[in-house]
Amino acid sequence: MIPVCRLEDLPEGEALRVETTPPIAVFHTEHGELYAIDDTCTHQDASLSDGWLEGCQVECPLHAASFDLRTGEPTCLPARRSVRTHRVTVEDGVIHVHLTAEEGTAA
Repeated sequence: MIPVCRLEDLPEGEALRVETTPPIAVFHTEHGELYAIDDTCTHQDASLSDGWLEGCQVECPLHAASFDLRTGEPTCLPARRSVRTHRVTVEDGVIHVHLTAEEGTAA
């Protein structure tokens, strides 16, 4: 579990990049939901936290690939591979990300 920031420090409609390996993007939607995904677009190396957030989707700033924050699935080309999603909790007003294990490794 990785502490990210205080909930009040991540406004709705904004994202934050967490410098882990690999980097993670945490999104706070306009409806108050929190999501975390791997920050790097699977089409080309671009930071998804710099993308455009609309509802539960983020659009990559480089070539407009879009991903569903709930599932990590690409919703349009040019991306074809999913990004990994991570569980997010808020404890005592602090956002925490629970890392998902890499495929093929133990959780």
